[in-house]
Amino acid sequence: MRAFLLVDHGSRAEEANESLVKMAELVQSRVGEGIVVAHAHMEIAAPTVPDTIAALVGKGAKNIVVVPYFLAPGRHSRKDIPALVSDAGVAHPHVLFVVGEPLGPHPLLAELVLLRAGA
Repeated sequence: MRAFLLVDHGSRAEEANESLVKMAELVQSRVGEGIVVAHAHMEIAAPTVPDTIAALVGKGAKNIVVVPYFLAPGRHSRKDIPALVSDAGVAHPHVLFVVGEPLGPHPLLAELVLLRAGA
């Protein structure tokens, strides 16, 4: 089984955390069978990255792509998330882990900015 894991910072504001849940659900609705989409937070809120990875492995995930749900590269996407994934690789050596890029500048994101601006 293949899994996509969306990771954000985490927040004390529940509506901010719920936003990641909704995004994971949207992505899940667009991927084929055999791919599970999950979410986790770096800090402050549950579920944590290690807990979610353990749950995915427990469900049979053999390939986990971790997607930093951040707009720009920064400490979390460049250091913290790769470190957590490295630890997971030690704990689960039979699983292939890949860390993707943060959302960053992208034509589809530009279209969303225009949509949100009412243009």
